[in-house]
Amino acid sequence: MPKLIVDGTEVEVEDGITLLQACEEAGAEIPRFCYHDRLSIAGNCRMCLVEVKGAPKPQASCALSVNDLRPGPNGEPPEVLTGSAQVKKAREGVMEFLLINHPLDCPICDQGGECDLQDQAMAYGIDKNRYAENKRAVEDKYIGPLVKTIMTRCIHCTRCVRFTTEVAGIHELGAIGRGEDMEITTYLEKSMSSELQGNVIDLCPVGALTSRPYAFSARPWELRKTESIDVMDALGSATRIDSRGREVMRVMPRLNEDVNEEWISDKARFIWDGLRSQRLDRPYVRENGALREASWAEAFEVIAERVKASDPSRMAAIAGDLSAVEDMFALKDLMDALGVKSIDCRQDGSALGEAGGRAGYLFNAGLAGVEDADAILLVGTNPRLEAAVLNARIRKTWLRTRLPIGVIGEQADLTYDYDYLGAGAETLSEVASGKHKFAQVLKRAERPMIIVGQGALNRGDGRAVLAQVVSAAQASGAIGENWNGFCVLHDAAARVGGLDICFLPRLEGGRNVGEILQGASAGDIDVVYLLGADEIDMKKFGSAFVIYQGSHGDAGAHRADVILPGAAFSEKSGTYVNTEGRVQLARRAVFPPGDAREDWAILRALSAVLGHTLPYNTLEQLRAALREECPHLAATDEKPDATTSELGDLAGAPKRARAAGFTSPVDDYYLTNAITRASKVMAECSALRTAGQSEEGTGTDG
Repeated sequence: MPKLIVDGTEVEVEDGITLLQACEEAGAEIPRFCYHDRLSIAGNCRMCLVEVKGAPKPQASCALSVNDLRPGPNGEPPEVLTGSAQVKKAREGVMEFLLINHPLDCPICDQGGECDLQDQAMAYGIDKNRYAENKRAVEDKYIGPLVKTIMTRCIHCTRCVRFTTEVAGIHELGAIGRGEDMEITTYLEKSMSSELQGNVIDLCPVGALTSRPYAFSARPWELRKTESIDVMDALGSATRIDSRGREVMRVMPRLNEDVNEEWISDKARFIWDGLRSQRLDRPYVRENGALREASWAEAFEVIAERVKASDPSRMAAIAGDLSAVEDMFALKDLMDALGVKSIDCRQDGSALGEAGGRAGYLFNAGLAGVEDADAILLVGTNPRLEAAVLNARIRKTWLRTRLPIGVIGEQADLTYDYDYLGAGAETLSEVASGKHKFAQVLKRAERPMIIVGQGALNRGDGRAVLAQVVSAAQASGAIGENWNGFCVLHDAAARVGGLDICFLPRLEGGRNVGEILQGASAGDIDVVYLLGADEIDMKKFGSAFVIYQGSHGDAGAHRADVILPGAAFSEKSGTYVNTEGRVQLARRAVFPPGDAREDWAILRALSAVLGHTLPYNTLEQLRAALREECPHLAATDEKPDATTSELGDLAGAPKRARAAGFTSPVDDYYLTNAITRASKVMAECSALRTAGQSEEGTGTDG
């Protein structure tokens, strides 16, 4: 391993790392604008200059490998200085050049207070300008409803270009012109199509790219910052919710190498306006076909009257895709106390959780395990729409290793090359039996991975499809002692948590979601309790009495006979379990509006009115009961090692599946749940995608 002396301290570093990284390992702080750990090296800004003993001039530390440094005349380790007078003068010169054309409009810039250029100007800026020429002005570009451009501020670091090309996998952002005429643009000024484009806002070291929805809304020092997670998909990306008063102002990414690295999807970043719109802030009761406001006591009495008039066999409960584990656990306890056996957390109708143990419904290799795979088969999933951050990790692995990727299902643009094998179960059967040529690719791989999505499992024959996938995994060696490449990709944040606490139909007399809808339509179900469940066909409830508990006035609230206003994920402390089985905590950033309350507290209050008081009065008591029943939920932010011994039960199931092709459960990426459907920003993005392209020049910067 190379050795070098940094500011008088000898350090030993890894082979191949950059001099900038080596200096930071030694404790030196190196300023930079263009360099980023996850992007290719450009060497544009020259702010990272350091002095290397023996070199004729300061060196750009981001573009120089430690292996390229020459030892001293007597074999001494190379010596590097990061704070010498020569280095300081060089960096001051670079800063002076960067500020020649910068507009210096910090008071009105949304990046103010979080700007790398501001920070470095404090250390290396000068108090006068030696250039008398007029500053260059650049016309702002319209690149969509999410990212606002003020291109006169751009310092041409090209971080945004490298991110969209390398990580997001789209070739829509680049540079035109040379020298003084260089500009960053989308060429035709179309809206960018990536589901990850909002990350360029964080990457931009100046105020050239900022959040359009957040523009002129707040300053960073005004905001209260709360660590949380994203519930817009099942990855559980680490986020930070910034709030002011009772309003969420923005959502930012946090670093979590095992889940989302430092990226988040656009849906996670920009749905905050949906947390304010279409909110349920007081109870409602339906009378004479119309909903009217009611008190909590009145709403509870109406529910109690209908529940007591019904039989447990004629009642059911369905948990939605955004429900926290505590809320589902409280509802499950209440239904158990009432004797109700028809409960389900699988709104999409999949057969997961009925056999195979925990390994039968988890992303067993882990999200970071994608980088260890050397062959991937995607079955019934479009990860670009269902889990955009995971798709970026697959692309990252593909760029590095060019591993073979096969797809069974929809033929879509996934941002990387793949072999399209077929549309449905017939092709999957050939792979499982070893007849398909891609089966040999999987067998030759040391760590093959098979990712099955809900598009293959939420059908009537989903159980048979799951059996074929497990058979293919076993035949290819994807399931072994040191590697479990059988991975289920969920698209709902609440799904794994619901399966973990067994929020499923009881064996004797219990009905799943499909059977509940059939029973309600036929008049066999009298009362249905919906805990934030909106992604089902409400017309099938017939004349059943529907209780809807949720945060937004979406499909469930429109059908409900009684509405109980609950809290959104940002307004309560809740546990979620991501698709790989990692237990994560979402913390309360703001309080619910009006009379809305946390969901578990509503269920606790209702249980007292129904005569079956739940045995916990605080969230801590509820979590204690939850962890006593499911001990693994006490270990937060750890990837579990699910046993594979029960997977054979899945493979032994009937394997006859219908020939229809697999389709992704996500029709519209921007409108997948009640919060996104309440967001004006998401509605605008959806309209642009539906239209196929944006109208040129329609963007405004006001």
